[in-house]
Amino acid sequence: MEYLDYYKLLGIDKTASAKDIKSAYRKLARKYHPDLNPNDKDAKKKFQQINEANEVLSDPVKRKKYDQYGKDWQHSDQFEQQNQYRQQASGQDQKKYTQTQSGEDFSDFFESLFGGGAAGFGKTRQAKFRGEDFNAELQLDLEDAYSTHKRTLNVNGAKIRITIPAGIENGQTIKIPGHGGKGRNGGPDGDLYITFSIANHSRFKRLGDDLYTTVDLDLYNAVLGGEITVDTLNGKVKLKVSPETQNGSKIKLKGKGFPVYKKEGQSGDLYITFVIKIPTNLTEKQRELFKQLSQS
Repeated sequence: MEYLDYYKLLGIDKTASAKDIKSAYRKLARKYHPDLNPNDKDAKKKFQQINEANEVLSDPVKRKKYDQYGKDWQHSDQFEQQNQYRQQASGQDQKKYTQTQSGEDFSDFFESLFGGGAAGFGKTRQAKFRGEDFNAELQLDLEDAYSTHKRTLNVNGAKIRITIPAGIENGQTIKIPGHGGKGRNGGPDGDLYITFSIANHSRFKRLGDDLYTTVDLDLYNAVLGGEITVDTLNGKVKLKVSPETQNGSKIKLKGKGFPVYKKEGQSGDLYITFVIKIPTNLTEKQRELFKQLSQS
């Protein structure tokens, strides 16, 4: 598995605070968001890596394991357990098996530990192997990602039911513990990692937690003002139009954007751009009125 330096990915130091991590993640997620780079495969990969880094470093427990074990942080529990068993069986000094001070790679240690190098240990207790992690991609429409809902997935012939939180990002990966490959010799099962692919919407464009759309406005409402009804992802809303509204004018509907991931009751904003439509198929009387207006 490719080693990712999560700190380097986010452009932060190992002493970075939780606030620093969040700020760096948001900045980079917006830069490499697939919706802003639709034809850039490298940007999509970078976005997934940034999400992975944020998921680990924003979790104090995962971050502690990552800081201690580096690329082998996901196997830290196995390492500590097997190290304890081995010490009990051999009675050797703990320093021999603690790699943090020697600078040796934990991967080499795991290879020697599980690859048959510990013959004496094998006689007293059989090593447990963690199951393989599985990776899957799940495609959603923008409306699907808007609301928390359940989905049933078929993974290697087994059906599992998962809850998809509202606000999931395009390219975001979540972990379903224990739904990967089966462990060996009583070892724990692997995990299932699901990456979400969210299709673009015909009317709304999503950037982070905000939504963007255009609304056609007839000339009469643009000039005189009035009240119109516009669509949002959770229904229709009435909107007042100011007199003399210009083509390309923008307004913001606070809280009518996309739900914030795992923050119930919080949503982004909806930004509307007005596109003024010029009337067609005018009658002679209507043309005459416009002529009078042009001369006034």
